[in-house]
Amino acid sequence: MSATLEKGIRVLKEVIDAPIASYFESCVHCGLCAEACLFYTETGDPKYTPIHKLEPLRRIYEQEYTLLGRLKKMVGLSKPVTDDELDQWQELVYNSCTLCGRCSAVCPVGNDIVYMVRKFREGMSASGHAPAGIKARSPAPSPSAARWRQVARGAGADEARGRGLWHSHSARCRRRRVHGDALLDGNHQFPEYLAAIAKIMHQAGKRWTLCSTPSSNQRRHPDRQLGPGESDRLAHRRGAEKLKVKTVISPECGHAYTALRWEGANLIGRPFSFEVKHIIEVLGEFQAQGLLKTEGFETDKLTFHDPCQLARRGGVIQQQRNLMNQVAKNFVEMPDAGYMNWCCAGRRRVGHREGEELRLEAFKKKKSQLDVVKPDRLVTACANCRIVLEEGLEHYQMEIPVVGLTELIAEHIPEKGA
Repeated sequence: MSATLEKGIRVLKEVIDAPIASYFESCVHCGLCAEACLFYTETGDPKYTPIHKLEPLRRIYEQEYTLLGRLKKMVGLSKPVTDDELDQWQELVYNSCTLCGRCSAVCPVGNDIVYMVRKFREGMSASGHAPAGIKARSPAPSPSAARWRQVARGAGADEARGRGLWHSHSARCRRRRVHGDALLDGNHQFPEYLAAIAKIMHQAGKRWTLCSTPSSNQRRHPDRQLGPGESDRLAHRRGAEKLKVKTVISPECGHAYTALRWEGANLIGRPFSFEVKHIIEVLGEFQAQGLLKTEGFETDKLTFHDPCQLARRGGVIQQQRNLMNQVAKNFVEMPDAGYMNWCCAGRRRVGHREGEELRLEAFKKKKSQLDVVKPDRLVTACANCRIVLEEGLEHYQMEIPVVGLTELIAEHIPEKGA
């Protein structure tokens, strides 16, 4: 056994905690998770059944922690996990799973398959079986902090006097005299999004500022759960506590929201000193408080793609619909909208291009939803989803523009002096 495989097996043994043990023991092999996975439904290949993607981890659990499994291992009826096997499973664990959580949602015994996949990835990474692009950890190009400050100032942000903080993927937040109400942490793939945030915050009377040093969101991607990239994720917590903010706002980035909202406190072993909210939750609060004043309506037929991490994993479902109805007269829901919406087949920003053909095949599920609705424009609230949607639409030659909900709302906010 190679040193890396030995390390990986050791990590896999360690990640098998009480929840994972109970999930393996309670699985009734009903196959419902298969019908919930777009990689299975669009290919028809049983190897994409979600629980099957965990087979090496299940076997390690059985061999190490059950009497029957130990006996089978002793007499040679259960073979040890090998490097070749983990090589084969790389596609299943990484390329054919977006952690969308639809499989977990339909499991009749409540098994959290997403949690199990994430833990399995830890062992895969430790044994050297993560995709090359992930292991390289090369950060994606990111605009300079000076560029974001320039955009923000043009949109009306007041950096020096702001009470909040716009955090541009920073691992180093310089302490200022500012002790803000909110720190905005998120994804800056689209400069126009930053301008939209500034416009909305200005109208709502919320001061804000920029942080200094941008870094790559790639390091925070859940493919590296609890690996070296975890320290980058927690840097946002340190920045928020240093500035004594009351709320950390995650803009349109699904996995960053999940990491901070649902996982961060567990990682550091104590509650945060601040709340974590998605920007859609914040806009929903502004709307309820009468702080979000818009004019005019979209006349095009619009539909909304629910990001999995926001809706299914985060429980944010009604707010985006209330916001859509505030600015759109012809808002039409997709089939299976809301909690059970189908994934965009994402993972585009993981840092590798492996599995591209499979991802585009899985995108046919989203295509079928759009074929039913036939919208003029597609709205979403996740930058990663937006990139994947645009690529999928281009591949299938569907001329449907994609826009972020935050930008759409900002377009209907009256200009100053108007």
